[in-house]
Amino acid sequence: QVQLVESGGGLVQPGGSLRLACAASGFNVESYTIGWFRQAPGKEREGVSCISTSGATTYYADSVKGRFTISKDSSKNTVYLQMNSLTPEDTAVYYCAVTKRWTVTIDLAEYDYWGQGTQVTVSS
Repeated sequence: QVQLVESGGGLVQPGGSLRLACAASGFNVESYTIGWFRQAPGKEREGVSCISTSGATTYYADSVKGRFTISKDSSKNTVYLQMNSLTPEDTAVYYCAVTKRWTVTIDLAEYDYWGQGTQVTVSS
């Protein structure tokens, strides 16, 4: 049974950092593209970043490029999202998801299984 569990969210001041974790079970993260997404209050869910099966290819939304870094740890079967230089505009519920398709994309429609999300709040 595929399961994704996000953790690491919380309250952080502007300019601060957080590292989100997405712990996977029921499949090997090395074999699938994993994505991070977020949904701010009153807004649609949007793609943030994704990482390919091998980890060799990553993709970032323009809004987070240069600030966020996605990575995989196969020994822990976990995908991370390191978030630096956070701003209030990064406040959202963050979700990880896995796609069964052979693709590297942050298109929500391509993803098949989702976690429950973790809240990130950036505020002074």
